[in-house]
Amino acid sequence: MSQPLVVDVVSDVVCPWCYLGKRRLESAMAKADGVEVRWRPYQLDPTIPAQGRDRAAYMAAKFPDASRLRDVQERLTALGAEVGIAFDFAAIKRSPNTLAAHRLIRFATEAGAGDAMAERLFADYFEHARDIGDRAVLEAAASDIGLTGIGPRLASDEGAKEVQAEIEQARRIGVEGVPFFIFAGKWAVSGAQSEDVFAQALAQAAA
Repeated sequence: MSQPLVVDVVSDVVCPWCYLGKRRLESAMAKADGVEVRWRPYQLDPTIPAQGRDRAAYMAAKFPDASRLRDVQERLTALGAEVGIAFDFAAIKRSPNTLAAHRLIRFATEAGAGDAMAERLFADYFEHARDIGDRAVLEAAASDIGLTGIGPRLASDEGAKEVQAEIEQARRIGVEGVPFFIFAGKWAVSGAQSEDVFAQALAQAAA
């Protein structure tokens, strides 16, 4: 049996472009065979405290020009609709620290459900405005995709050092923004590119 073509996806679950890139990659993968996605962590802002920050204040500090933020969100909403994502930026109340969410994706990956977990957390945050820095929200997400025994693991610091080491590794290899896609450990694609770009990368890696 041939080995799968592995695509490492470096992303953060509060990155809307990462959610968009995920869907576009999936469209390209639907026309290819034997592709496996591995989710790799990244934190756009590791300085956010564990309890998160007020979303409106946080975004106002990042985007002093409110019209620019509005334009970006309107563009993302339109692009998301093309791939079945219903972004609801106005409903989001908290900007979370994503370390626990990345730990949860790591736990889910051990059970063969990393992709399902990433999808659920993206949807929770961007479409349902759930606080994915909240342990109860993470436990519910895990339960809904069939993971058990997650509560005590999240309550501990299990996986934290490993996640932080992966983030540092990503920075060492030059990842400065996400999403960032690595095909077969050789070819890199940065950003939420079109389905055609991803299809070309898959074909090149397969060849």
